[in-house]
Parts: sequence; C-alpha cells; structure tokens
Amino acid sequence: MQDRFETFTVLINRISRNIRRIKSQEIAAFQLKSAHISCLYHLYRADGLTATDLCERCEEDKAAVSRSLDYLEKNGYLVCSSQQAKRYKSPFSLTEKGREAGGEIDDKINRILDEVGTGMTREERLAFYRSLSVISDSLDVIANNLGKQG
Repeated sequence: MQDRFETFTVLINRISRNIRRIKSQEIAAFQLKSAHISCLYHLYRADGLTATDLCERCEEDKAAVSRSLDYLEKNGYLVCSSQQAKRYKSPFSLTEKGREAGGEIDDKINRILDEVGTGMTREERLAFYRSLSVISDSLDVIANNLGKQG
C-alpha cells in the first residue's frame, strides 16, 4: 500500500476534526468548554477524582485541568471536599447540577458511540480499539524518543 501515510494521516485528521465539530455542537447547550465536559464526564463516571486523576484520564495538562475545576466549582457543578491549601490531590465531587449535566453528557456520548459503531460487530470494534491502542502507544514511544537519538 503505497499511500499508507496519506491514508493514515487524512483519516486521523478527519476523525479528529469531526470529533471536535460534534463536541462543539453537542456541548453548546451546556455553555461549557470541551475540557469542562471531559472533567464532568469523568467525575460522573467515577465521583471523587482528584485533579491528578483527571489529568491522566482527560490527557490534559495540570493548568488546563485546574482552570476547568475552578470554573466548574465556581459555577456550581462540583465541590472539593477538602479545604487544604494544596487541592491538587483532594477529591472533587459533583453537585446535583453536576450530576444532571454529567448524566446528559454520558447519554449523548453513548448515543454517538452507538451510532458510530453501527456496521461493526463487537469483535471488529474490539480489534479496532486494540489496533488503535497499539498505534497510539507506538507513536508515544517514537515521539518520546525524538531528540534522544545522537
């Protein structure tokens, strides 16, 4: 397959662009940013996560997660159960408003994933995600090794 690079990059870029478009259209009703949605989603799925946990799950840096948590807390979506000065390792919990929003977000995501998965068997979907994971891990290794080579 001679055009492997072109096919790979075009498809990945197209998928990424469509995900961004869907996110922006679907979250418009919440008047929140994509990073806010990710935090709400993960807290809805596992309440009591710390900022450190959210950085790992959302694949966002510490500053972006901190800004999101501050915004969500100030707007009544979540609370921090600890009053420590360093709240980074303190668990955050959703308020009723946050649970409602998280439930709606979770429902929307599940509907979209169900629609995306039509036409694929369970086995095909598992193989696809396994392959995508291998590709992602391989690209991580390559990217992390850039500049380390003589």
